[in-house]
Amino acid sequence: MKTKGEKTKQFIIEQSAVLFNKKGMAGTSVSDVMAATKLAKGGIYGNFDSKEDLCRAVFDYLMERLTANITSRLADKATHKEKLFALLDHYNDIGPISVAGGCPMLNFGTEADDTDPLMKEKVANAIKLSQARIARIVSAGIAAGEFADTVHPQTFAVKMFAMFEGAVLISKMFDNNSQMKIITKLLKEEIESFSL
Repeated sequence: MKTKGEKTKQFIIEQSAVLFNKKGMAGTSVSDVMAATKLAKGGIYGNFDSKEDLCRAVFDYLMERLTANITSRLADKATHKEKLFALLDHYNDIGPISVAGGCPMLNFGTEADDTDPLMKEKVANAIKLSQARIARIVSAGIAAGEFADTVHPQTFAVKMFAMFEGAVLISKMFDNNSQMKIITKLLKEEIESFSL
């Protein structure tokens, strides 16, 4: 059971998650967080050492939610091809993902690449984990005899991840997911091409 302090900290993270994901780290002020949480500045800084500390906690929270969502979508899929398709459908279904502000890896990574080495490292690790998930599915599919052994799991994982993250950015810029659908279709065709 969480203490009152832990509950308050979690409340602050949850209430500011969309703010930071939409407005960015630099674009979100402590006043914005205070307005969203109805807490005084002392209530924020009593739980976080700095705004950067809160940003990192928000990123972790957003990634936990994203990972849990993807894990649940893949859980009931019987084949490795179905798992890859479900992962692609996850990104296709969320379209421009405007409600939550988009992909946290893309949003936080773009802003942190030159300004916040610790956040940059967090985002880089999240990217590695996302690519590793894809590579594990492909490797398991090869081992199960579902995929041809000519496909290189890590290379395909980098390609698939880069393509759908790029499509997320484009979807946000155009406020529609028409290009995401093209990317999803191309990747599904490639998966079909190495499926046995």
